[in-house]
Amino acid sequence: MIIDILNCNNIDQGTVEIKDGLLNIKYAINGTGKSTISKAICAAVSDKKNGGNELLKLKPFKHLIDETKKPTVNGADSIASVKVFDESYISEFVFQTDDLLKGSFDIFIRNDKYDEGLKEIEQRVDTIKKMLAADQEITALIADFNELSSNFGKPTKTGIHGSSNVAKALKGGNKMQHIPLGLEGYKSYIQHPENYKWMQWQIDGKSYLDVSTDCPYCTNDIQDKKETIKKVSEVYEPKNIQNLNKLVSVFKRLSNYFSDDTKNKINEFVANVDGYSDDQVEYFREVNNQIGLLNGKFLKAQQLGFLSLKDVDKVMDELKGYKIDIGLYHHLNSKVTKEKVDIVNNAIDEVLKEAGELQGCINKQKALIEKLVKENCLQINAFLRNAGYRYNVNLVEDGQGKHKLKLILLDATADVGEAKSHLSFGERNAFALVLFMFDALKASPDLIILDDPISSFDKNKKYAIVDMLFRANNSFRGKTVLLLTHDFDPVVDMIYQHTDRFEKPFATFIENNKSVLSEKEIAKTDVKSFIDIHLENLNLPIGELNKLVYLRRYYEVTNNKKLEFAVLSNLFHKRSQLTLHDSGVLREMTPEEINSGIDGIKEKLLTFDYPALLNLTVDDAAMKSLYEATTNNYEKLHIYRIIFDDKELDIESLVIQKFINEAFHIENNSIYQLNPTKFPVVPQYVIDECDKFVNALS
Repeated sequence: MIIDILNCNNIDQGTVEIKDGLLNIKYAINGTGKSTISKAICAAVSDKKNGGNELLKLKPFKHLIDETKKPTVNGADSIASVKVFDESYISEFVFQTDDLLKGSFDIFIRNDKYDEGLKEIEQRVDTIKKMLAADQEITALIADFNELSSNFGKPTKTGIHGSSNVAKALKGGNKMQHIPLGLEGYKSYIQHPENYKWMQWQIDGKSYLDVSTDCPYCTNDIQDKKETIKKVSEVYEPKNIQNLNKLVSVFKRLSNYFSDDTKNKINEFVANVDGYSDDQVEYFREVNNQIGLLNGKFLKAQQLGFLSLKDVDKVMDELKGYKIDIGLYHHLNSKVTKEKVDIVNNAIDEVLKEAGELQGCINKQKALIEKLVKENCLQINAFLRNAGYRYNVNLVEDGQGKHKLKLILLDATADVGEAKSHLSFGERNAFALVLFMFDALKASPDLIILDDPISSFDKNKKYAIVDMLFRANNSFRGKTVLLLTHDFDPVVDMIYQHTDRFEKPFATFIENNKSVLSEKEIAKTDVKSFIDIHLENLNLPIGELNKLVYLRRYYEVTNNKKLEFAVLSNLFHKRSQLTLHDSGVLREMTPEEINSGIDGIKEKLLTFDYPALLNLTVDDAAMKSLYEATTNNYEKLHIYRIIFDDKELDIESLVIQKFINEAFHIENNSIYQLNPTKFPVVPQYVIDECDKFVNALS
């Protein structure tokens, strides 16, 4: 696909090609706009999917008030989903507090086979669930049991928790049924279903009683009734009354589940006028405990499945443990309870008929999980070993049927907690990148973007990562991947050196010239040794001084800093009297040394003429013309350096000069490079700075 990018950050106009099902390497120097390419594509996909305005965030500042310059991406319509590896991914998804990768269970364990196995198991125990679901009273019973248990508050060794609803509601006895002396006139209100609301209303009006002897509601004289009115708020607390209402309501709903004796005891207890005794409390605790145990049995049956059976070797024995012996629950031994218990027990009996097949399904599922854990950990740990990291990972079950990815230091037994704080910057990035691969493979997006992911690693770790990402069976091989990088090593590895190991990627060199982005394909023939490039350029139809730029670097890189190198250095420094560093001492070169150096140069460049070239270097007008006629930025940079070698520069110029010398003159000394005559490895903005000073020459 051909993608056009307009008015996004430092790209006014640009075109890049992404080939489906391949690794697409976009190689470029820093500042070209690699991250902008990633952001622009992601924003376009997001806006199309969600109807947002993410692209507008990329509008260049220089076009901020120009309504005609809108950020635009064309050609990405076939991309419905994108997954990006960048700094935000690392901070959001990797190195969670208790998991190396957010959602590691879904990424590493849960797949189609896992879901199919789980479905088969669930189908075999579905009999229980269907039978329980068909009886709505069981669902209501469980809800009522839960509500009653919650009213008892936190468990205590003895008695009932003082802050529980039961304690508050019944501590002073049931004063709704047994209305205290003097308050009989309020019986209709006290025993009303929403009595607590009336009581709150009564309390709210109490503060007005001392304003006058008249009723604050009807203005009748209440001088003789004030104390009786006040007594309502002294005896009744609305919240406690509300709790008592709920408690009585729950007991009424549950009455059919209690044995006759227990039902009578509870009614007697709730109706008690004097509050509860210690014996009554213990009796009530016993009832509550049986409710909790029986409720747990019903809940356990509802949740029957792989997670509840996976740790047992004998499914039949385990299933029998799900059956309920109602004889053990004498407080709940009623006709209705027995009916509900029979539903569970009959359902268990149905499942027991297929216990052997169920056991086989569970064993198959367990074997699948073990296989997935082993395979995924083996692949990650092989990478860690190849990259020289002293760590392993393991997928550890969390006790709830899920697995989490843990980091383990070699020779240690416990996992590394807070992994992020224990890993170096490089280790974190390497881990994150590999974990991202598994995450992206599971998500299976249309496009995977790697935004400069490996440049910071040393060579052995870099190759281990590339091998993991693009060569292994479970890797990005065959996926549509966009790798944006300023590192040339992946290009060399996959296009030139190891073509038998990697699927050939589509690699291009990206240039940003005055905010116009363009790319040029990198073929295998474009990847050459540094020596071959410089010797090849000696035969180009370019100026002789331009050729000497390459020859001098050839001598430098081949560590041939002898007489030939010394002669060229003197020429570039415009010296008529040639000098030589000899054992740390600067001295004049002898005629024999000069002639020997010149003869060596002529073996590479027959027409070499030192005096004529020296006259050229000291002639600013001629050098300016040569600079302007040179079309290659690499050569222009070196000619610029020769022009200004003997000139005083202002402070600002010195800063620029230092930047140029350090960043671009001593270029990448990798064995393999791109020829600067074909690929503009020196960015245009640096040459623009050089142009300013060359143009200022008189």
